[in-house]
Amino acid sequence: MHYNNTVLTNQAHLKSDASYYTSAPFSLDLGTWIESGLFKVKWEFYFDNLTLTMLVVVNLISFLVHLYSVDYMAHDPNLGRFMSYLSLFTFFMLILITGDNFIVLFLGWEGVGLCSYLLIGFWYTRIQANKSAIKAMIVNRISDFGLTIGIIGIYTVFKSVNFAVVFALAPLFQDQTFLFLGYEVDILSAIAAMLFFGACGKSAQIGLHTWLPDAMEGPTPVSALIHAATMVTAGVFLIIKCSPIFEYAPSILTVITFVGALTAIFAATTALVQNDIKKVIAYSTCSQLGYMIFACGLSNYHVSFFHLVNHAFFKALLFLSAGAIIHSLSNEQDMRRYGALLNLLPYTSIMLMIGSLSLMGWPFLTGYYSKDLILELAYAKYNLSGHFVYWVGLMTAFFTSFYSYRVFYLTFISKSNSYHQVAAHIHELPKKMAIALAVLALGSIFLGYFLKDLFVGLGTDFWAQSIFILPKNNSQIEAEFIPHIYKLLPFFSTLIAICLANFLFEYKMPWSICSRYSYANLLRFLSKKWYFDAVYNRLVNVPLLEAAYNNIFKIFDKRLLEIVGPYGLSALFLRVGFNLKFDIDGEPYKYGGLMFFCCTILIFLYHFYI
Repeated sequence: MHYNNTVLTNQAHLKSDASYYTSAPFSLDLGTWIESGLFKVKWEFYFDNLTLTMLVVVNLISFLVHLYSVDYMAHDPNLGRFMSYLSLFTFFMLILITGDNFIVLFLGWEGVGLCSYLLIGFWYTRIQANKSAIKAMIVNRISDFGLTIGIIGIYTVFKSVNFAVVFALAPLFQDQTFLFLGYEVDILSAIAAMLFFGACGKSAQIGLHTWLPDAMEGPTPVSALIHAATMVTAGVFLIIKCSPIFEYAPSILTVITFVGALTAIFAATTALVQNDIKKVIAYSTCSQLGYMIFACGLSNYHVSFFHLVNHAFFKALLFLSAGAIIHSLSNEQDMRRYGALLNLLPYTSIMLMIGSLSLMGWPFLTGYYSKDLILELAYAKYNLSGHFVYWVGLMTAFFTSFYSYRVFYLTFISKSNSYHQVAAHIHELPKKMAIALAVLALGSIFLGYFLKDLFVGLGTDFWAQSIFILPKNNSQIEAEFIPHIYKLLPFFSTLIAICLANFLFEYKMPWSICSRYSYANLLRFLSKKWYFDAVYNRLVNVPLLEAAYNNIFKIFDKRLLEIVGPYGLSALFLRVGFNLKFDIDGEPYKYGGLMFFCCTILIFLYHFYI
């Protein structure tokens, strides 16, 4: 085993100042994995401040989910298989975030995709769980193809897949182009586009988001782990990790900005009309990922990562609180069957309220410090894309507060709609589940306050070795001097949304408004998730399945392979042997003739190939 420190060459040269260690990345070389000519890939792992922070988040959230699952899945006969899948999920995520080259990262990338398939389809006797697992796998394979092309392009251009080499050489290829179908294409923009396309699948950006709400078919602890610390954060982490490439591809940064903004507003509006409590929180994750992505598009990678860390805690709290509600109501997930649970589940109601307020960005809770800063930095760009995402982000914050209050109201405040048999068995959390929620609640309240100066404070050098931002793209100082009203608008939008939602639901207004003013088409548009699934089914899935069945299955599989393939050959030999059995049975001279014929064929073949 070989240890290599990329900054310090001798252990004796270490300084006693504690601040010195924080900027010293560390590389661990475990040997060679692939070696073919000039292509060499090592089992090498890299630890800097970005990786170490991500390690803390992933391991802590994973530990709490494991602790929660002990009680939540206690009555499941396959608890051992479930725990092994969760541990494998965490293992591959750790491989992804610590890899020192794109190939090791890709190993972890595919590993978390595999584990998501196994966990979403954990209850494999349910047809919908199997369909959702296959959907997640296929959608992520589409985006993984883009990441694969990006890695191939990186090796073609830089002759290496090592992060340090690629990031150091990236400025040298600025403004260099290559010909593609007669057009000149910027090299770094093409690579960045492929990397971003790979990130879109994992982080569920608009167009490749369809697997995320369906992933709720898995057990609730799986949803918490996927949405808080592993699967969906992988795409954002990839963009932040590759900031030295994206900074020299400004056109792709603009695309990232608009895609993230559209994802945020799409998911927030869709969540308004969902009735499944887990799907509301799932679309909330998709919306918050849009915030992180467009923050990266505005070159605010450190703020995006700050929101990723904060989001991990309050989103895990929301999912596990929802799981506690589902667990106590006999696996009922439809919020229309809830109501009046405030006195029956007081502890869970407090946990869900803390998670919801942090998600809304309520002042001085964890979500407030990152979400509001993202909007302020967007406005401080003083360009079209910056102001566009500011107003889109502001509308998203309004809708986020509205559907968050809707979840709380329908669950705890409205009149009870539960069946009597279900209501009779409502119970509060077991001890292990309660401890996990308490730790996440503390993080959802205090984490943003304690980390804000370290992660995004003016003058902090915490990300010096981890994140690269061109000086012209850094607008953090300008954000301090934007008009004060634009800093207060997110809070006012949150407050207005809560008051409006309370008024509408208290007086049963939404359905009467829809019927009176003919908003049924808008309601249908949102409830059908902007018709993405319908369009995919009509234009992609059905034609592709019909073509595959008629052309590949019927012609190739049923005819060609069954005739000349192993099945056809085995049937032919069996048929010949069966006929020979009746033709030569009991007549020795026929046996001799058959043996002579076979030996002649073998000798001929031997001499022919020699």
